[in-house]
Amino acid sequence: MAVTLHPDPAGAEEPLRPPEDDPTLGGTVLVLRALGVGDLLTAVPALRALRRAFPDKRIVLAAPEALRPLADLVEAVDRLHPTTGLGGLAWHSAAPDLAVNLHGCGPESVRDLLGVRPSSLIAHGHPEVPEVPGPPWRPELHEIDRWCRLLDQSGITADPTDLLLAPPPTPTPHVGTVVVHPGAAAAARRWPADRFAWVARELQDDGHDITITGSADEIGLARSVAAAGGIAPWRVLAGHTGLEELAAIIASARLVVCGDTGVAHMATAFGTPSVVLFGPMPPTLWGPPPWRRRHRALWAGRTGDALGDRPDPGLLELDKRDVLEQARKLLERYPF
Repeated sequence: MAVTLHPDPAGAEEPLRPPEDDPTLGGTVLVLRALGVGDLLTAVPALRALRRAFPDKRIVLAAPEALRPLADLVEAVDRLHPTTGLGGLAWHSAAPDLAVNLHGCGPESVRDLLGVRPSSLIAHGHPEVPEVPGPPWRPELHEIDRWCRLLDQSGITADPTDLLLAPPPTPTPHVGTVVVHPGAAAAARRWPADRFAWVARELQDDGHDITITGSADEIGLARSVAAAGGIAPWRVLAGHTGLEELAAIIASARLVVCGDTGVAHMATAFGTPSVVLFGPMPPTLWGPPPWRRRHRALWAGRTGDALGDRPDPGLLELDKRDVLEQARKLLERYPF
């Protein structure tokens, strides 16, 4: 993820909604998704399906503490159980009635959940954990569809279109801006800074206010984009926003221009028009669903090494003029 995640100082035990001893809740459904922003947002339809299927049970999401602001917006999670990743599921409560593996297909995540001794477990099958039956992993599925199908095959109806979030309650002074987010967690997914700068300059010349976002590690990158694009330094917010503030900015933006990263998923979740640059992974796996017409996923049609240490060759094939053209079309079609 290329966003700044600040832990919630209120403490790990703060419930999202009902307290632990709420007598109206009978039992627990534990869901493992200890990953990043985009991973949480692509699991929203599955989480909401579990909420509908088990209205009288406590839905506990095992995920990083920093994701608490987004988990609350899902309106399907009763409690966030801070979990740093595989091997980090420190569960000391009563055994859950049901555990659901929305983390991945490997044996490690299945074993993490077996360790809490749930009455039942929903997971993909893996040959190293034969005692847990489940459907085979299908790598060609979109991430949203993957988890909905897993639940469907267990008799829990899930709607993959149920992924929109209400804007966060946090006010922001950056309303109606064009957000340019040049960073990404992996170098392979980072479109060149000079191209982001060119697009930002052109959109600013069109009369749009530009905001440049990024993580604390991307302050230098964001400042270089601003300098090359003639964007005022005070419009660089990289390193100065927590997750909730960043979500508020994305939700209130006119447009987001970014790579394949968590900010792209936030734009989809909040219905903010976006131009998302893909490579090396195709948008058919992680991009905005095709029925979400406010978003444009640009891809050269070539896959590559998602963990490469330099921009993917396919990503470099995306022309800055095409990006600008799509941005202008969305700004014209969806006036603020």
